[in-house]
Amino acid sequence: MREIMGFRFASLAKFIAAIFALIFYCEFLVYYAVLIQCSWPNLNPNTVDRSIPMKKEEQPVKAMIVADTHLLGSRNGHWFDKLRREWQMHRAFQTAITIHNPDVVFVLGDLFDEGLWCSEREFSYYVSRFHSLFAVPDTTELFVVVGNHDIGFHYGISPYLHERFANSFDSPAVKLVTIAGNHFVLLNSMALEGDGCFLCRPAELQLSRISARLKCTKGISRCDKDMNLGQYSRPILLQHFPMFRESDEGCRGVDSAPQELKADKFRERWDCLSREASDTLLDQLWPRLVISGHTHHGCTTAHRKGAVTEWTIPSFSWRNKDNPTFMMAVFTPNNYAGVRCHMPVESTVISTYILGGILIFIWVVISQRRRCRRFHYSKSS
Repeated sequence: MREIMGFRFASLAKFIAAIFALIFYCEFLVYYAVLIQCSWPNLNPNTVDRSIPMKKEEQPVKAMIVADTHLLGSRNGHWFDKLRREWQMHRAFQTAITIHNPDVVFVLGDLFDEGLWCSEREFSYYVSRFHSLFAVPDTTELFVVVGNHDIGFHYGISPYLHERFANSFDSPAVKLVTIAGNHFVLLNSMALEGDGCFLCRPAELQLSRISARLKCTKGISRCDKDMNLGQYSRPILLQHFPMFRESDEGCRGVDSAPQELKADKFRERWDCLSREASDTLLDQLWPRLVISGHTHHGCTTAHRKGAVTEWTIPSFSWRNKDNPTFMMAVFTPNNYAGVRCHMPVESTVISTYILGGILIFIWVVISQRRRCRRFHYSKSS
C-alpha cells in the first residue's frame, strides 16, 4: 500500500512540476526567447544627410517606441482580462528594457483605456499603475504623448482633463526634447484642430516658436542666444494620431491591419489628423520622420513625395492585437534607422498551453501505467 501511495505521490509531484514549467515558459521565458531575436538597427551610410555635420562626441540615441497600452479601468474590463493584459505588457516591456537597454522610451498616447471618464482617485491609481508596469532604470528617460482615451477627443476635452494628464506626465500640448543633437517634437494630436480653442491656440504659438528655433539654429534667420538649439537637425515628430491618409490600404507587414479593414476610409480628426493640420506640421517643422499610433495596427507611409517617412506603431496590448510589435530606432542628427520588434503572438502562446497540457497528460498516463506494471511484476515475482 505504501508503495502505491509513493507511486501516486511521485506522479502528482511530477505532474505539478511539469504544469509549473509550462506556465513559467509561457508567462516568462517566452518573452526572452522572442525579444532576444530583435536587435538595434544599423545606420545606413547611404542615408546620411551630408548637409548636417555631426559632432564626433555625440553618440547615436537608442529609442524604444510603444503606443496604445490601454490600461483597463473599472468600466470596460473584466478583472482577469485586466490582470492578464497588464502582466503581458509588463513582462514584454521589462524584458525589452533588460535585453536592449534603450536610452529613451516614447509612449505615443492612449496610456489608459478610461482616462477621460475616471475619477481623480482612479486616475491617481492609473498613473501609479502605469509607472509600476512600465518602470525604467535611471539611465533611461521616459516621455509620454497624450491620446484621445487619456483626455477625450477635441470637443470633449476640458481644461481640467488636459491639466490633470499634463501635470502627471509633464506632457504639455507641444514639447521639444533635444537628446544628443536630435530634436523630438511631442504633440497633442487633439490640439491641432485650428479653431483657436484653449488648447489649440497655445499649441500653434509653441509650434511657431519651435519652427523659429529650428530655422535660426540652421542659420536661415537670426535669433537670440537662448533660441539657438546648438546642433541643427530635422526634427522627429511624435504624436498619437497619424498624419492625414485615406486609409491603411497601402500598409504592408505582418503587424498591419487585417485585409478586410485596410480599405476602410479614415475620418479626419478621428482616425487621423486633418489634411490642413498635416500640411501645417510638414510646412512648419519639415520633419525627417513622423511616428504615430492610434490605429492599433502597423504601417509605414511617406509624405511629400517620399521626403518625410511616417511609422505608425501598433497597440502594445494583446487585447487589441494578436501580434503586437514595438519600434526600436537609432538616431543621429543626420541619420536614423528603425526596426519593428515582434512580441509573442498570443494565439501561439495559447496553442503552446494546449499542446503542452496534452503532452503532460499523455506523459503522466504513460508513466503511471509503467509504474503499475513494474509494481505488479515485482509483487508477482
